[in-house]
Amino acid sequence: MTTRTSETTITFRRPFTLAGLGETLPAGDYRVECEEERIEGLSYAAYRRSATVLRLPARSGPAHLTRAMTVDPDELQAALARDADRDGAGVDHALSRPEP
Repeated sequence: MTTRTSETTITFRRPFTLAGLGETLPAGDYRVECEEERIEGLSYAAYRRSATVLRLPARSGPAHLTRAMTVDPDELQAALARDADRDGAGVDHALSRPEP
């Protein structure tokens, strides 16, 4: 099966939480990796999202270490929307389009 991965950076202006994560994450920039698998048997190339991974800062150790958490892309988008609503700004749908 053919897969592809795209990466984007999202920014939270305020601390936020996600289901399944027993902590509040600080405001800042976060890397998001979206893995997609090719749908076989079609006459054109089409992909479906198979995983969305949020890169989080390590709980301890050097600053360059990260940990990865599989997240629901809809929940992550909702958290971004809540963050944008608090700022009075519109939400950038960063998860719907990969970086070039």
